[in-house]
Amino acid sequence: MRSRLKRWLYLLHRWMGILMCAFFVMWFASGVVMMYVGYPKLTAAERLRHLPPLDPAAPLLGPGQALAAAGIAAAPKDLRLATASAGRPVYLATLADGSRAGTPVAIDATTGAMLGGIDAAHALASAAAYGGGAVRAHYAGLVDEDAHTHSRALDAHRPLHRVLLDDEAGTQLYVSSRTGEVVRDATRTERFWNYAGAWIHWLYPFRGNLFDRHWATIVDALSIAGIAVALTGTVVGLLRWRFARPYRSGSRSPYRAGMMRWHHLAGLAFALTTLTWMFSGLMSMNPWGLFSSGRGGPSMAAVYGDMGAMPAGAASVQALLAGGDIRELRWVHRLGRELVLAYGPAGRPTLLDVRTAQAVRLDADELRRAAAGLIAAPVARIQVLDRYDLHYYDRAPHTMTGGGDKPLPVWRIEFDDPAATWVHLDPHTGSVLNSTDRPRRASRWLFAMLHSWDWLPLLERRPLWDAVMILLSLGGFALSATGLVIGWRRLRLSGHRFRA
Repeated sequence: MRSRLKRWLYLLHRWMGILMCAFFVMWFASGVVMMYVGYPKLTAAERLRHLPPLDPAAPLLGPGQALAAAGIAAAPKDLRLATASAGRPVYLATLADGSRAGTPVAIDATTGAMLGGIDAAHALASAAAYGGGAVRAHYAGLVDEDAHTHSRALDAHRPLHRVLLDDEAGTQLYVSSRTGEVVRDATRTERFWNYAGAWIHWLYPFRGNLFDRHWATIVDALSIAGIAVALTGTVVGLLRWRFARPYRSGSRSPYRAGMMRWHHLAGLAFALTTLTWMFSGLMSMNPWGLFSSGRGGPSMAAVYGDMGAMPAGAASVQALLAGGDIRELRWVHRLGRELVLAYGPAGRPTLLDVRTAQAVRLDADELRRAAAGLIAAPVARIQVLDRYDLHYYDRAPHTMTGGGDKPLPVWRIEFDDPAATWVHLDPHTGSVLNSTDRPRRASRWLFAMLHSWDWLPLLERRPLWDAVMILLSLGGFALSATGLVIGWRRLRLSGHRFRA
């Protein structure tokens, strides 16, 4: 019985390994690429840097006037002003009511006309403004979704206009057909390495086609198969290793030379990291909703309030722009007040009073009282974070979790609810940056920590992190590449026997 179980274990590992080693080779190689070149994205910092500055002398309508002229009666979910569409200032709004709720629209800031029918000429003008006017732009057609635009965040802007810039980086821009703003950029380097990195690593060949709705199931199934191969391989490798006394050859491995020996040794040396990466890859998909608490997020209205009509006596847009090189204005509510976030080309935004256009500072005590209502539970404590830690940290912009807004200092508000919810809040702008609960923190350990080693002592000591990740990846690559060669030989041998 025991020998039969061992036989089935060997057969299971052999035949599953023949299939999965090809994926293992691909995952290890593409993972190293992703350390340095990520999936194309347009970060907030990039977008602001490329936006032309708003002209304080331009005859711009106020937000209330522009919305009324465009026929938008209800206050939008989000409202921004930027020179973001065909090189002209526009109000960018996300509609909040009716059948078009969630739809982004652009309104000409000088006439109040709603922009529509964004054509090739409009897209070229937006791309030229993004490039600074010093480079030529070439229209490359309309696309609904391609290898560089699988992100669901772009769904509201599809189809997308593609425009190529004649710059050194060979940048390809994607322009929204709804608003005419640039929503993604991808340099030549990003596009080239994307195919050898994120696109193949995340199995994106199964996205944007007839397999699209099954993509998550395919990734889950292959991850589970990878875990099975790694587990059975570990057991087989240990069973074949002589701990007490060596084989007649003097080796503790039964394989004297060749691929089998290297596969055996590499498997024992890198079994744990291979198994860890397969498991954490599965955890990245939140399989079976393991990390979904089923609870709603924080109640933003506690701090934000509801975005109502623009108040009477509001300062003019020209007054709000008097502070210097302003790339974008964003109207927000904080603590029952109408405020404006004024963004420059870099750094944190300035908070302005919508009536006086003067810089304001949020009252810390009032903000604490309001923040206590974010979750319907008592506040356990509020920590002020002056530096990053294991749960609030920043990654390089090209990485999957990088490129977001992670300012310092921030408040971590810990609530005494069943899910032990934490909310990170920016005391400078009053913005809720994110929220996390016990299941999401478990995901942080089981995915981010185990998969990309998001551990501050390593991340803060590069290139130590690079050396560790590359060494382990090379070990996993050697393990899977030798398995691939062994599997190919086995298939050829089986094919010869079948023909005979």
